[in-house]
Amino acid sequence: MPYRLEQSLLEKLLKARHVMVLTGAGMSAESGIPTFRDAQTGMWAQYRPEDLATPQAFEQHPARVWNWYEDRRKMVRDAEPHAGHLALVRMAAILGSVRIVTQNVDGLHQLAGSKRVVELHGNINRSKCSVSHRPISREWLQDSDEQPPPSPYVKHGKARPDVVWFGEVLPQEALDEAMAAASHCDFCFSVGTTSLVQPAAGLPLLALQNGAALVEINPVGTPLSMHASQCIRGPASGALSSIADQLTGLLNA
Repeated sequence: MPYRLEQSLLEKLLKARHVMVLTGAGMSAESGIPTFRDAQTGMWAQYRPEDLATPQAFEQHPARVWNWYEDRRKMVRDAEPHAGHLALVRMAAILGSVRIVTQNVDGLHQLAGSKRVVELHGNINRSKCSVSHRPISREWLQDSDEQPPPSPYVKHGKARPDVVWFGEVLPQEALDEAMAAASHCDFCFSVGTTSLVQPAAGLPLLALQNGAALVEINPVGTPLSMHASQCIRGPASGALSSIADQLTGLLNA
């Protein structure tokens, strides 16, 4: 079986009371969703990230930013969860307590069937008021021909994607949930993330400091690799599927 979890770690995982899985862009890439910078092709290649994903960019060129995210939304709507997303659902059914903390904004974990998902960077499928930050329904957006549609709450507000832009802080509730999950888990996976973007990059280390076993799943090494109990060098789909199969086999042995 490829991408096997070491036997001692497998047994520790099966006994774990709280498991945290941190996922990054590498998890979504296998579903065909390019990273932010990889998606800057065609007409968008002329723009910098600061031109498309900051509050200042939205204030100066709201239609440009809105249309960029509409293109991104189309990619997300066409994407489907891969075997790795589904493997996490299988693992949750076996282990009973799996909390997913994701840096991705595509909602694929929920689409696959995962119930306990913390979205650190928001969700591209949602929209909110640019002033009050209250959620805006899809029905409201569909009834408007403006780009972006006006806010239903504030006279001069506009609909904007419910994602965290460069220069913005993470949603406090999501960050608090993620910190709590890292502090209390006894097994942690870091999957498809570069381990460079803070504060998410610090979550596996927080788990480690609190006694959790740490397994990194990534095709290449990262700054986290030296701290991991095991590094599995492969794609999330194959590695997580293999681990879910190992868990099932151990239960049926």
